[in-house]
Amino acid sequence: MRSRIVRGLAASGLLLALSAFMLSAEAQTQKSTPQTRLVGVVNINTADDQALELLPGIGPARARAIIEYRKAKGPFKSVDSLSEISGIGERALERIRRHCVLKGKTTAELLQ
Repeated sequence: MRSRIVRGLAASGLLLALSAFMLSAEAQTQKSTPQTRLVGVVNINTADDQALELLPGIGPARARAIIEYRKAKGPFKSVDSLSEISGIGERALERIRRHCVLKGKTTAELLQ
């Protein structure tokens, strides 16, 4: 019984050490990755999926959902209408609002 406990503790210690190593490696990677920031705006009524994905928190699935919404319901009448799309809540909307427009050109780009 005692040997089972010792083996269990050793396995737990190994997992803890491995977890710490992985977290440390992830932190190093994040530090060495250059930070990017979004500059400009995305016209949510005309942007393609790649331009929509420039918006913080908008990945391929949400970009497709935005495009499908436009096809089904027509152009957005307000940026707040994005909240009708699954996965875009109030917090997400606040993050992207300043980068969204309803008219004009999409000028958004990521800068390092």
